[in-house]
Amino acid sequence: MQNKLVILSVIGLFTIGVHAQDKLLTKEDAIALALENNYGINVAKNQVEVAKNNKSVLNSGYLPTLTGSANANYSRDDSVIEFPGQFNEDGSPRGDLEIDQAEAQRYSSTLNANYTLFDGLGRLYNYKRLKEQFQLSELQARETIENTLVQLFSVYYEIARLTENENVLKQALDISRDRYQRSQYAFEYGQSTKLDILNAQVDITNDSINVLNARQQLSNTKRDLNVLLSQNIDAVYAVDTLVAFIPKLQLEEFVDQAKLNNVALLQTERGLAINAYDIKVQKSGYLPKVGLNGSYGWNLNQSAASAFFPGTNNNNFNLGLGASLTWNLFDGGGTTVRVKNAKIAFENQELLKKQIELEVQRDIQNAMAIYENRLVIYAIQEQNVITNENNFERSKEQFQLGRITSIEFRQAQINLLNAQTNKNLAKYDAKLAELQLLQLTGQLLNVEL
Repeated sequence: MQNKLVILSVIGLFTIGVHAQDKLLTKEDAIALALENNYGINVAKNQVEVAKNNKSVLNSGYLPTLTGSANANYSRDDSVIEFPGQFNEDGSPRGDLEIDQAEAQRYSSTLNANYTLFDGLGRLYNYKRLKEQFQLSELQARETIENTLVQLFSVYYEIARLTENENVLKQALDISRDRYQRSQYAFEYGQSTKLDILNAQVDITNDSINVLNARQQLSNTKRDLNVLLSQNIDAVYAVDTLVAFIPKLQLEEFVDQAKLNNVALLQTERGLAINAYDIKVQKSGYLPKVGLNGSYGWNLNQSAASAFFPGTNNNNFNLGLGASLTWNLFDGGGTTVRVKNAKIAFENQELLKKQIELEVQRDIQNAMAIYENRLVIYAIQEQNVITNENNFERSKEQFQLGRITSIEFRQAQINLLNAQTNKNLAKYDAKLAELQLLQLTGQLLNVEL
């Protein structure tokens, strides 16, 4: 009686645990949320904005510079001038001369303009380099998005797999519960032994634990997806378990065009262009620099009258234009060293490009082989499910007729359960292998997933 209460409480647990249909989070919705909210993607977007600002004309050095300055001085003197030994015309001693509040003011302002007419073409090549850097930052952002999407779908399809596994385990639990009730009835009518009831109780317990573990894994994995989507950690939803594979002919076309679309190869090409411009920027140190400069100034000088000088009130303007030519004929060899190092960096980038080309070619061939192998395994597992379903139905009929034992029936049930979960695993493994192949061919963002 005590065991019966335990079984009923487990059954009640799953009855209470049934929730209303959760909102469906489609693959398109998940991608949109990731592109909008994922922190890593947003950081990459901000880095692209920085590179965009750097490549603007405001950072090119082509615009002139204009500086302004102003000065103001104020002074006031209170003084007493003595004339010892000096007399007035009437013979009386000359008294002291007092000057109160003798103010002096000086104001000036200047505008200076400078413009570089020629700097050895360093400015031109640096501007082009910044444009290449912007394109490289876009490719780096694209790589971040691709990696995030692969990670996203790894978690998304894991939720789908666990969801299907949970349904399979629930069905197994329902079958065990039904077998338990049948064993009770058979025992009451003297058609079976107590051992059949105990075996059914053990199987219900094991199936209940399996369902609980599957639910826990499913909840944890959904939290992982919520982190990737940068949304409420406890958001509840269901995912789409439908999987469609891209036709093989289309995949082969993607593989043929991989050199033109693979993000790693495109980044090495941009890096090669940047290094080429670096060489030209450094070579600009060999050439002279020509510049223009101009200034416009205003000065005001006011001073009070003194004993010997009248006051002043000077107000003047000045305008100046000039040109400059500088040529660093020898800088101790610094420019030569920088040019040599830039050429070495360019050679290293060429070597890196060849290495990455070889690695990408290997990775694509491996990914294609893995994908084709997993498709074959998925097809085999699908057929295996059909075989085990037929075997389970026949075993069920034989068990109900009393021709096989509960242990044999349980083994057929376990075989079907394993076949179904293995098919689910094979399906999503094949889809993830396809996604990795799409990423390597540079088509992950161009196809419907």
